[in-house]
Amino acid sequence: MTSRPLAVVTGASSGIGLELARQFATNGFDLVVNAEDDELTAAADQLRAEGVEVTPVRADLRTREGVDGLYAAVTAAGRPVAAVALNAGIGKGGPFVENPIEDEQAIIDLNVTATFRLAKLFLRDMAARDEGKLLITSSIASTMPGPFQAVYNASKSFLQSLSEALAQELRDTGVTVTSLMPGPTDTEFFERGDLLDTKLGQGPKDDPAQVAKQGYEALMAGEDKVVAGSLMTKAQAAANSVLPDRLKSAAHSKMAEPGSA
Repeated sequence: MTSRPLAVVTGASSGIGLELARQFATNGFDLVVNAEDDELTAAADQLRAEGVEVTPVRADLRTREGVDGLYAAVTAAGRPVAAVALNAGIGKGGPFVENPIEDEQAIIDLNVTATFRLAKLFLRDMAARDEGKLLITSSIASTMPGPFQAVYNASKSFLQSLSEALAQELRDTGVTVTSLMPGPTDTEFFERGDLLDTKLGQGPKDDPAQVAKQGYEALMAGEDKVVAGSLMTKAQAAANSVLPDRLKSAAHSKMAEPGSA
């Protein structure tokens, strides 16, 4: 029986999720990693090179069956979960009135519903043991209205509010909740979300490895939230804390409008 702690990472096949999983692996955690795409197998093989046990669970968290299947796979081994990084998420650019309803419903199903359900399941177990750490990947998008990404930004606002509320509820326990707030990061997000023809999609991006390292360190320190990435991202988040929503919304519109690149 291994004495290594166990961590769970969703959206772990690429981008910030893969880098978060790598942070756990290099720090001696065994892993359960989840994604719904073919890249998960290769990602698991990379992580095993760190000398830890890696169990890939391919499941689509946009469905109730996927969420329940992941939780069942994690708990089947009977090992306490030391840390969970709920990172899986998707976006979609374009006008709200034109985007297919199914595409934006999928954002809610994954970013909001799956994260809520998994947080509920894992936090109940952690609270019963009075021990554990939960990371929720939010975004600095949570701090502003998002024209041409309206549902995505709204989903991240939900996650940010949820994360900070749970951190307070669990303040006097052995369980911590941390919100990871990256800015634009060099991942497949912009291609998958049809944002490559926007200023946002073509603009500077942060390194996902840097974002993940800062997120991991904040999680281990029990911090409530961390704006992760470059100094430019941290400066933008600081500005967003004082600018009125109307100005933030107008600025976002210019960056995310289709064809703005």
